[in-house]
Amino acid sequence: MSGSERDLVQALRAELAGVDPARDCDREAERAGLDLGDRWRDASLARLAVRLARHAGSEAPAEPFDWPSRPEHCRMAWLRGRFLARGSLSLANGRTHLEIVVPPAEARRLGGWLGEAGLNAGWRVRRGHGVVTLKSAENVQQLLRRMGAGPSLLEIETRQVARTLRGELNRVINAESANLVRTVRAAGRQLEAIATLSDDGRLAAEPAAVRAVAAARRDTPEATLGELADRLAMHRSAVQRALERIERLALA
Repeated sequence: MSGSERDLVQALRAELAGVDPARDCDREAERAGLDLGDRWRDASLARLAVRLARHAGSEAPAEPFDWPSRPEHCRMAWLRGRFLARGSLSLANGRTHLEIVVPPAEARRLGGWLGEAGLNAGWRVRRGHGVVTLKSAENVQQLLRRMGAGPSLLEIETRQVARTLRGELNRVINAESANLVRTVRAAGRQLEAIATLSDDGRLAAEPAAVRAVAAARRDTPEATLGELADRLAMHRSAVQRALERIERLALA
């Protein structure tokens, strides 16, 4: 990822860590998901863990989270804790990729729970760890939004839209450039053929429609077939046939 993308991911994580649930059950759920491990070194997560423990009134580990019996808001609070403690987000090269690394036995359950929540997640075991993955930008953004992300997520979405628009614009420009190159090359061949037939007198013997097309091409070398057809009040296919005839005769 670029420096700006890493900064944006850090801002998103700090924003999620700063969410202060209004419900005690949500604080309990988030604490259950916040298994920090070696992420105690992250100051924002350490402060979050201390705050949640203070609300709980105990330093003892939280009770295991019972996903099936808990409402949506508790599930999202638990997922927020799980993502902060064990998750990562990549925005490299316009691809949005979220992973949560958990014990292998939890990976299948977590993948299934995310599916129940309407999120398309995959899971696998990698180097002895369970890895739950969301790859679709829409899926990742939906999860982040439901976990409480705000301004940072809006920035991610804005960049995604801008990147998509740039890609579409580049495709259109490339297509137009390719069409222009083909038009210029075709016009060059046609002008050479017209000059050959004009020099040896054969052009004068052609039907009036062919001579009119030849004259229009000489006058407007840059015109497309459609523009020539409009100028001559002819069908585009008739203009194309006349130009093909001219090139064919010049090669004979």
